[in-house]
Amino acid sequence: MAEPGARQRTGVELGVGIGWRAELDLSIERMPGVDFLEVVAENIRPADLPESLRVLRTRGLPVVPHGVSLGVGGAEPPSPARLAHLAACAEALDSPLVSEHLAFVRGGGIEAGHLLPVPRTRESLQVITENVRRAQDALPVPLALENVAAIFGWPDDELTEAQFLAELVERTGVGLLIDVANLYTNQFNLGLSATDALDALPLEHLAYVHVAGGYEHHGIWHDTHTTSAPEPVLDLLTELCARATPPGVLLEWDDEYPSDAALGNELARIRTAMSAAGESG
Repeated sequence: MAEPGARQRTGVELGVGIGWRAELDLSIERMPGVDFLEVVAENIRPADLPESLRVLRTRGLPVVPHGVSLGVGGAEPPSPARLAHLAACAEALDSPLVSEHLAFVRGGGIEAGHLLPVPRTRESLQVITENVRRAQDALPVPLALENVAAIFGWPDDELTEAQFLAELVERTGVGLLIDVANLYTNQFNLGLSATDALDALPLEHLAYVHVAGGYEHHGIWHDTHTTSAPEPVLDLLTELCARATPPGVLLEWDDEYPSDAALGNELARIRTAMSAAGESG
């Protein structure tokens, strides 16, 4: 087998992008300043891509399939059918990489219905390492894994999330999709320092970054992707950019869709936060 670090480099220059949703297709088609797209893989059929994605691909915009149900964080190996679907999406879209979540989503045939944090133990790390290697072997392009938002932590955790991801990267060469909104969520809900996480993560393996909004309800931060990104999330983007140059930064918006102008303003805010890193340095 090829050296994982060599075959899994994901540092493709992407720019600033937005998550493609059917509800935003026309907005994205007419919006200036979009450099790349991400599409939820479970929402498309590779043999019959949405016309909007085909149009945007003809314009040269890279499209990254983003999986939400592979479940590399479970005890069972990833489903060959789910892996085949991700691979087919990548091939149909001529994608530079595929992304998924480092999450627990099912066990014993029961769906969790949510992207849950994995137990960060040495035993879990070994299982997830094997799951990631299986996924890498089944995909035609590099894989990047995303950190998840959490409202709880497992009591027997032996590693921080950043340490766990760093060891997983060292073992597999997998790329990182760092969601700064999720780092903020975990800081808000669990008291886990987001800047400490940025200091500990191997950002040289960064594939791209997510930015999104949410809201606080009864003392809990909910990462809903339905509002403008709060300033603390953009501040974390600036902190990340002070440590590394991300190949891409992508805005997620999943419901309660705003106007074209509001979306364009969000992309401008992202670019401002990125450039602020250089100004402060």
